[in-house]
Amino acid sequence: MSAKVYVGNLSWNTTDDTLRQAFSEFGQVLDSIVMRDRDTGRSRGFGFVTFSSGQEADAAIGGLNEQELDGRRIKVNLANARGGGGGGGYGQQGGYGQQSGGGY
Repeated sequence: MSAKVYVGNLSWNTTDDTLRQAFSEFGQVLDSIVMRDRDTGRSRGFGFVTFSSGQEADAAIGGLNEQELDGRRIKVNLANARGGGGGGGYGQQGGYGQQSGGGY
């Protein structure tokens, strides 16, 4: 079963490819993405890496958390499982004006 890790405090210069390169030494990387601002295309300073197994994800967390990548000390931990592609949208728990809290 695949496992996704969150990577925070990324350098503005880190790309999807350099992220993949850094994490590939810990296992098979299925996907790597640096999140970018929709309007400017600039990095938002975090990204995600998906491994083919939880053991590989754990190895990457142990090996890269608080280590330097492109001049920045990165934070690496398991990504929160969110289901439904994120929170706070229409028709999801905690969304706009719903009774369950959260949202705006």
